[in-house]
Amino acid sequence: MIESMTGFATAKGAALGASWTWDLRSVNGKGLDLRLRVPDWIDGLEARLRARVTAAVARGNVTLNLRLSRDEGAVELAVNPAGLSAVIAAMAQVEAEAMQTGLSLAPATAADILGVRGVLESRGLDSESAPLLAALLADFDNVLADFRAMRRAEGRALHSVIHAQLLQIASLVDQVATATEARATEMATTLRANLARVLDNSDGADPQRGAQELALIAVKADVTEEVDRLRAHIDAARALLDSPEPVGRKLDFLMQEFNREANTLCSKSQHKVLTRIGLDLKTVIDQMREQVQNIQ
Repeated sequence: MIESMTGFATAKGAALGASWTWDLRSVNGKGLDLRLRVPDWIDGLEARLRARVTAAVARGNVTLNLRLSRDEGAVELAVNPAGLSAVIAAMAQVEAEAMQTGLSLAPATAADILGVRGVLESRGLDSESAPLLAALLADFDNVLADFRAMRRAEGRALHSVIHAQLLQIASLVDQVATATEARATEMATTLRANLARVLDNSDGADPQRGAQELALIAVKADVTEEVDRLRAHIDAARALLDSPEPVGRKLDFLMQEFNREANTLCSKSQHKVLTRIGLDLKTVIDQMREQVQNIQ
């Protein structure tokens, strides 16, 4: 089933003293253009997100924003073992030297030691980002699933529209075949009358040569190949619509072929009814081309 290049998903989450908001959206594009705005202090976040989106999306201009904020109570206090050991060692040295000089120092309390710079540290989200990274990636998987669900829903709508347009094109091609038969009879009558008029008013004109020229005109006006190719393009488009693979580029190329055959048909028409059908055909093909531009 085809998938649209248009999609949107947003979600909020919270864990580990942080809260965040995802915003994932995409619009049409010739290839995959992925732009991410995420916090750079979470190691590996951008690379992991980029890999997930690239694996899920083949085409489109995709923008991913992550707004992350830290809760006020997320900061934790912890003792720095190295700093504590250094302070205790220094205190022991000071007390030993004081005793040698006969000085008596008041006992130090735990609060005194914790108040020394370097003993007590504040640890926030920056100190250990791995758990937060895991929480964010798990939450993003749900956002990405919602995003793809919307693109698939858009794809189903596109499938219905394009399928109906292919039915219109097929009907018009059948009308071309019918109009071509009527045109052939009219052209034969007109050409024979013109040939007879030329021969009646020209001395020494070669009737066989004239017949050859008329046959050449008839061949140049024949649209059988265009009708056959248009029907083949219709079958190819229907097969692509039901393909599980991304088919946007193939359908885009096929629309160029549709348009080329319609242009050739109009240039060969030489018949009022056939010209009208050809113009109607070009209109539907152009409408279908606009829808195809939305397909991944």
